[in-house]
Amino acid sequence: MLDEALVAQVLGAARRGGADFAELFVEDRVNTTLRLHQGELRDARDGNLFGAGVRLLYGTQVVYAYTNDVTASGLLELARQVAQARGDAGVTDAGGVGGLDFTRLDVRPMQVAREHPLHAAKARKLALIRRTHAAAAGVGAVRTVDVHYLDMVQRVLIANSEGLWAEDERLSTRIACTAIAQDGTDRATGSSNPGAGRGLEFFEECPPEEIGAEAARIANAMLGAAYAPAGKYPVVIGNAFGGVIFHEACGHILETTAVEKNASVFAGKIGQRIAHDCVTAVDDGTIPGAWGALGVDDEGMVPQRTTLIERGVLKSYMVDRVGHLKTGEARTGSGRRASYRYAPASRMRSTFIDAGDRTPEELIRSVEHGIYARTMGGGSVTPGTGDYNFAVNEAYMIRGGEVAEPLRGAALVGNGAQDLMNIVGVAGDLQLGQGLCGSVSGSLPTDVGQPHILISEITVGGRA
Repeated sequence: MLDEALVAQVLGAARRGGADFAELFVEDRVNTTLRLHQGELRDARDGNLFGAGVRLLYGTQVVYAYTNDVTASGLLELARQVAQARGDAGVTDAGGVGGLDFTRLDVRPMQVAREHPLHAAKARKLALIRRTHAAAAGVGAVRTVDVHYLDMVQRVLIANSEGLWAEDERLSTRIACTAIAQDGTDRATGSSNPGAGRGLEFFEECPPEEIGAEAARIANAMLGAAYAPAGKYPVVIGNAFGGVIFHEACGHILETTAVEKNASVFAGKIGQRIAHDCVTAVDDGTIPGAWGALGVDDEGMVPQRTTLIERGVLKSYMVDRVGHLKTGEARTGSGRRASYRYAPASRMRSTFIDAGDRTPEELIRSVEHGIYARTMGGGSVTPGTGDYNFAVNEAYMIRGGEVAEPLRGAALVGNGAQDLMNIVGVAGDLQLGQGLCGSVSGSLPTDVGQPHILISEITVGGRA
């Protein structure tokens, strides 16, 4: 993406302020967004984000600046400014100007496409969301359908003063469908939004008709449902996007972004039991075609499969370069950023509770009176503590070990660290769901996931 001699010159100029380490991140991203509302095209946009950022480390202190001027003069001016950002009186020739020999990292892209988004016509993409809309519109009591299509292709270059040179191409495609069912004044919403780090061939394995039909199914199932009863119950949580609770309530406090500040209840607990022994949790950047997969992280490290919790015992955090310097824990290829406008930080990739040895049916049969949270929605989490409150998009009562009447208005209220101990059953039907995760380095595509799990007791918000 840039000439090696220029990159070496930029890194050398950036280190003239005496920094221990310098890094250049260059990004060229293209994306397409289409929106179909009630069968009419309401939005069609293409975007391009192109720029670069320079990060300096003085021990564990970070200085970061960015620009969208990637000419030689623009990059050298950025390097000059970032080198002077601390206002140090002395300026050295640390690292030299030029003369840096790079070793090119052999990167195997983890997100590849047979039908590349950049080469597919708009008409092809529009046809996909029209098929999605047709599969949901008018099904049962569905009266309103909204469909979004998104694709993104991101090319990155990471080079640093240690001589690293790494390039990667990431891509993703997604269709999100929302259906609203209505009967008089009663309304219910259903949604389905699968995606992958692949090209448009993904929609051969996940047909648009299935996406639309799933959104319509949930909307119709919840229409006319009674309100959930408030209280403490055993709860079976569904697979795939059900893993959003672990992601939000536990995942973020296993990132060294939180651990290094002692803003995590799990700080200093490596090797200790923090969950029931049926729980194994993983953060994996190496799943080919996954929404959260990376050929190389945004610090130039090849990602790995990181076991966070093994049979209830805390084994690892998610660790970036600064997290390694501050905690001494080994890096895990978890340095990520939303764009060149952010310095990297420790972030999740594909984070999930791993498959267990039960079946969903066994978990449900073991509950005499409880709640089945089949599909989860959004919620809020208190940073550091893991206290959370999540809406349930599709819920049912469990009576006598059988799924009974549908419920609306259910919410799960709890604490991630405490509820890890209350997970007493894990099924084998692991699936991943796709989302966008926001944190200190911006909003990123991440997978959440789990099999069906049984929590022995959790507070359910509803109506008394």
